[in-house]
Amino acid sequence: MTIVSDDITRMHVGAIVNAANESLLGGGGVDGAIHRAAGPDLLKECRTVGPCPTGEARITAGYRLPAQYVIHAVGPIWCGGGRGEPELLCSAYRSSLGLARENDVQSIAFPAISCGAYRYPIEAATGIALREVAAFLDQYSTPEQVFFVCFGEQVRAAYDRQIGEVVGPGPEHAD
Repeated sequence: MTIVSDDITRMHVGAIVNAANESLLGGGGVDGAIHRAAGPDLLKECRTVGPCPTGEARITAGYRLPAQYVIHAVGPIWCGGGRGEPELLCSAYRSSLGLARENDVQSIAFPAISCGAYRYPIEAATGIALREVAAFLDQYSTPEQVFFVCFGEQVRAAYDRQIGEVVGPGPEHAD
């Protein structure tokens, strides 16, 4: 697992994960950036695979992106934590990793799902991300590389604070 500060739309990986909404038809933040970078064919394909319930994911081609695939994960909107948000966020990560494994994706890049417009608390969300990915990698050998792509120092700092606690010493950090 590697933490990077980068633009997810420029990652040369097998799949990037899109923090999507249920319609899969684009939106703001990382979702809008991915749709703009991939081009109009992504929207066309999303119309055929969506909608997607919260906690699940769908896979499409990457089109103009350097990534072969886009995995559209729908995380929960934060409503205080009493509406199943942690379980739904865990499920979004597991569903994304399952699709990566089913499609033989060797490297995957995740944004901080639900941390933008959906207002999930960053510390809690990054902890869930790290724990879910670590648990999946303990069970399966694919994907071989997982990147947590941070847009902004606040998200990067949250991952950096928690990674040793969640997975122990030794993870890579890159800029």
